[in-house]
Amino acid sequence: MKRIMIIEDDKLMRDELAKLLQSHEYETYICEDFDTAHTQAKEVNPHLILLDINLIGVNGFTICKRIRRLLKTPIIFVTSRNTDEDELNSIISGGDDFIVKPYNKLILLEKIKRLITTFDPTHFKEIKIDEVILDLHLSLIKYQDQEVELSRNEFKIMYYLFLNPHKDISKDELIEYLWNDKFYVDENILNVNMTRIRKKLESISLFDFIKTIHKKGYRI
Repeated sequence: MKRIMIIEDDKLMRDELAKLLQSHEYETYICEDFDTAHTQAKEVNPHLILLDINLIGVNGFTICKRIRRLLKTPIIFVTSRNTDEDELNSIISGGDDFIVKPYNKLILLEKIKRLITTFDPTHFKEIKIDEVILDLHLSLIKYQDQEVELSRNEFKIMYYLFLNPHKDISKDELIEYLWNDKFYVDENILNVNMTRIRKKLESISLFDFIKTIHKKGYRI
């Protein structure tokens, strides 16, 4: 289920928007503390953000710039401000689209669908985090001028971690993703795969790229 973060100070408006999205099988997260919206976005890691411009305390342009320092998540400005200057500022601050209230629900839903599809890593040839590249076609990890090939399970593990950067991924979550079963698969199988991956990463000078989170799991 795709997750959408709503940053809107009008409670009635955001509740109606959340209801609309949920009726179309989106998971929603409502932000109410706008000063920490960017850190919440990093924690929630949504597939898309709907952002108003006029907010209490801090405007949407500032929030967008803060989020852009942390995430590449697509952002749609949903606002009652409709001047060319507002739309230009939404682009300059890092927004991907712009829609004016009152909006046509079908148009908004189509914009959301289009952007989520456009930014979906499954449509990419590669995913990049800092200087580290996961080649989705050749199952390679590339770093600077070096590369190493991954086995099927190693690739699936790295793919899942690349899809969830800066997020703690539990061993149970990884096991369920890999084998669709967190109860009957020996955790040692995952540990063996992680050890092999780390050795391969070290062979191309990638040390400590995968961090072990004590009693939680892993994070990149």
